[in-house]
Amino acid sequence: MNDAPDHLPDPMEARMRFIYTLRSRGVTDTRVLQAMERIDRSAFLTGIFQERAYEDTPLPIACGQTISQPSVVALMTEALDVGPRDKVLEVGTGSGYQAAILSQLARRVYTVERHRALARQAQGVFDALGLANITAIVGDGSFGLPDQAPFDRIIVTAAAEDPPGPLLAQLKIGGIMVVPVGQSDTVQNLIRVHRLEDGFEYEELRAVRFVPLVEGLG
Repeated sequence: MNDAPDHLPDPMEARMRFIYTLRSRGVTDTRVLQAMERIDRSAFLTGIFQERAYEDTPLPIACGQTISQPSVVALMTEALDVGPRDKVLEVGTGSGYQAAILSQLARRVYTVERHRALARQAQGVFDALGLANITAIVGDGSFGLPDQAPFDRIIVTAAAEDPPGPLLAQLKIGGIMVVPVGQSDTVQNLIRVHRLEDGFEYEELRAVRFVPLVEGLG
């Protein structure tokens, strides 16, 4: 006999529905789906929003920011095509959820956040989850991390008017950057940039909506 209250969701069932939703949104990479299944999104949320962790929707976090919609996280991760030996730069730590997903796929993840409180909170979650291959840094991510460059992969989780020049310069030849680009919060496109021997190749992936990339510290 099961005495559990009817209103409590079954965690296993919730995760199964979560992965099914990601697949239905077009996520097909097995490694990405496994990473999304391993990392508990509720660890990056607080209060009442933890109960909505497996909904495919953005949710509010501190400093007026949001944790991205899981299907967008998955599709951006898939577009980045991360390999197990890759060194990845993330611009815009936010809750830390995207960096945690990347940590399951890459050798090393550096994530830069302009809001000190967010960076500190994310680092606490990384430590609690034992994600030792992530380094969270407080800084202006629009300038990247020159001291750690070049990077195999770069992902930007805020929208820029154009792919930032300093980030392009820190991308290895053969590397990939995924960045939302748009001049307003209503018209943005996700762009994949491949660095070639003689320049850059740009590919438009899909419409998205992100907070703007802001210079300076919060």
